[in-house]
Amino acid sequence: MTKKTKRQDPAQEPEMEKNPAQTAPDAAQAVEEPAAEAPKEPTAEEKLQAQLDELNDRYLRTLAEYDNYRKRTAKEKEAIYPEAKASTLASILPILDSLERALAVPCSDEEFKKGLELIHKSFDEVLQKHGVEAFGEVGDLFDPGMYAAVAHVDDEAAGENSVAEVFQKGYKMGDRILRYAMVKVAN
Repeated sequence: MTKKTKRQDPAQEPEMEKNPAQTAPDAAQAVEEPAAEAPKEPTAEEKLQAQLDELNDRYLRTLAEYDNYRKRTAKEKEAIYPEAKASTLASILPILDSLERALAVPCSDEEFKKGLELIHKSFDEVLQKHGVEAFGEVGDLFDPGMYAAVAHVDDEAAGENSVAEVFQKGYKMGDRILRYAMVKVAN
């Protein structure tokens, strides 16, 4: 007689695979294999989101740079006008000095002298209109921030650290010094 090999029922085979004692080594291998796999490639949606984030970041940085540029140029523009005004007024002060020297010289022609005085008056009015003030009188207290001391004299009649003589008047516009007064300081 021949022996028939008994085949296992296919329904019982999965139960055997599910048996933890038999499948433990297989399960450990199965857990290790996914860890050894290459990293998962990002999906198209993730790629688009990353690109959107990068572009949004660049946009915000560009916007901030433009805002800083706009503020900086506005500040520079505000500073240009007072600087140009002060520079222009300072450049015409030697003309006023020449006019004052011409008035100090004795003149026999009264009409000529009167014409020079009218020009000087007009010049002073324009400077006052722009907020320019003259400073540097004999007897003023010496301030190194406003005066340029070009000489020193010991004079008991003059006060301590005072202006004894003015060689050239100084001019200021607000807090800005257009020209320092050149003076002789006493004591």
